[in-house]
Amino acid sequence: MQIAYSFKKAKVFLVLILFNIHFIYSGPVKPKDPILRLAVIGLVHDHVNWILNRQKEDVKIVGIVETNKKAIARYQKRYSLSNDLFFDSYESMYKTVKPDAVSAFNPSKEHLDVVRYFAPKRIPIMVEKPMATTYKEAQEMAELSKKFNVPLLVNFETSWYESTYEAKKLLETDSFGSLTKMVFNTGHPGPQEIGCTPEFLDWLTDPILNGGGALTDFGCYGANIATWLLNGETPLRVSCIAKQSKPDRYPKVDDDTTIILDYEKKKVVIQASWNWSHNRKDMQIYGSKGYVNCKNAKDMILMKNEQVGEKKHIPQPISEAKKDPFRLLYEVVYKDVILEPYSLYSIENNLIVSKILSLASESSKTQKTQNW
Repeated sequence: MQIAYSFKKAKVFLVLILFNIHFIYSGPVKPKDPILRLAVIGLVHDHVNWILNRQKEDVKIVGIVETNKKAIARYQKRYSLSNDLFFDSYESMYKTVKPDAVSAFNPSKEHLDVVRYFAPKRIPIMVEKPMATTYKEAQEMAELSKKFNVPLLVNFETSWYESTYEAKKLLETDSFGSLTKMVFNTGHPGPQEIGCTPEFLDWLTDPILNGGGALTDFGCYGANIATWLLNGETPLRVSCIAKQSKPDRYPKVDDDTTIILDYEKKKVVIQASWNWSHNRKDMQIYGSKGYVNCKNAKDMILMKNEQVGEKKHIPQPISEAKKDPFRLLYEVVYKDVILEPYSLYSIENNLIVSKILSLASESSKTQKTQNW
C-alpha cells in the first residue's frame, strides 16, 4: 500500500517537472488576438465586394442587413453566404449578433440612419464615402458620434494609396516651394458604362439618395485629400459647373462636374466625371519650384528642376492599417487607435468635405460662387 502511494506521488511529481520544463522552454501562452465581429449594413453599394473579398482572419462578418432580394441572391451565390447571416432590420441583427462594429454599404442618404441607430449603442461605425448627402446630415452624424463617444470613420479608396501619403511627405520637405495649385481628376466612363449593378445604379443616379451625380460620387475625393494636405484649412469660396453630357443615360443628375476651391494663396481644381475615356484617380500638386504628379496608387512623377526634367519616384511603403480600411477599423476598436484631426477618415475632415460639396451643389444651381 505504501509503495503504491509513493509511486503515485513520484508520478505526479514527474508530471509537474515535465510541465515546468515545457513552460520554461516554450514560454508563456500568449492570448489570441480578438476577431472583429463586423456587421455589414447594405449590399447595394458595389464597394461591398471589398469586405466580401477580404481573406484575412482578423475580421469576421457576423451579420448583413439587407432587404433587396436581388442583391441578396447575387451575393449569396457569389460568396456562398449562409442564410443565417441575413437580417431585415438593424434591430433584429443587433439583438441577435451584437456586433463589435458596423460598416455601411447602403445609399449615402441612409448613413445618418445608421449612425442614429448604432451610435447610442456605442458601436463603432465606418461608412463609405461621402459621409452624407448634405452638410446638415453630416453635422448630425458628427454630433451623435461626439455625444456617445463612438468612433465614426469615412472610407475612401484613395486613403489606401501609397502615393497619397508620399505626396504629403514631399510637400512638407518644402523642396517644391510654396504650394500654388492642386488638381484632382477622378472618375470613369460612367456607372452604366463600367457595369455597376442595377441596385447600385438605382440610388447612385438619384439626386436625393446620392445627393448628386458625379459631383458627390467623385468630387468628394479631391475635397478629402486637399483638406488633409492643407491640415484642415477651408476655402474662402467655392465655385462649380455641373453638366449633363449624357442626359439620356443620367437624366436626374450631373455626370461631368468641375469644382474650384479658392484659398487665400492657392486654389484646388476638382474634375469629377462619369465622362472620362478611362478610369482615373490622379492628382497633380504644383509648387513655386516644381510639381508632384500622382498618377495612381503607386506611380509618381516629380519635377524639381525644369532643366533636369521629370523623374519617376517610388513612394515609401505604408502600414497595413493604411492599406486596409477594415484593419484600421479593427485597430480603432481593439488597439484604441485615435484618428488624427483632419486625417483622411476623420469626422473633422469629412465635415469640411460635406460643406464643400453642399456649396458646390448650390453654386452649380445658382451659377454663382458661394462664400464659405
